[in-house]
Amino acid sequence: MSNPQKKLSPNETEELIGILKSRFEKHMNRHEGIAWDKVQARLEALSSAPAARSGKLWSLHQMEATGGEPDVVGYDKSKDAFLFVDCSAESPKGRRSLCYDRDALNARKEYKPRDSAVDMAVSMGITLLTEDDYRQLQRLGEFDLKTSSWVLTPAPVRTRGGAVFCDRRYDQVFLYHNGADSYYAARGFRGKIDL
Repeated sequence: MSNPQKKLSPNETEELIGILKSRFEKHMNRHEGIAWDKVQARLEALSSAPAARSGKLWSLHQMEATGGEPDVVGYDKSKDAFLFVDCSAESPKGRRSLCYDRDALNARKEYKPRDSAVDMAVSMGITLLTEDDYRQLQRLGEFDLKTSSWVLTPAPVRTRGGAVFCDRRYDQVFLYHNGADSYYAARGFRGKIDL
């Protein structure tokens, strides 16, 4: 994942666009009213944009590379931006066994995980889903039936040492709490990015 320029090669861009197109066509219920040709035009424009904007394409590639299976789930007219969210059936494999944030990681005296969800999201150029984002995603399908995903934790919970995560069980979406320094093989995080 190390790429100081955060820019994809033409071959990587072409491969990513192909994967995203195939996923878009397979899951049309996730993006009603959005045409693929407009999404593709945006992706192609980003590939030749200045670094600040082309980095978003690199971030989308990181979502894919870590098992997130990003897909378009909306369009924001006010920002003229397509919203991509991790739509993998379970929490992305390459982003599990992480505590919540840097403070939680630093607080662990032993058995530290390799990273934290917040730090990894920042390094990828994406944002953790909020509880509301997570619930919106669950309206588009059934996600995290066997895993769970950290979500952006409200400050009053975090200042007391906690963090929150969600999953889907019994056809319901649940929000739970845990110590922010906890980590589990079946818990990761989902992210989002506007393009």
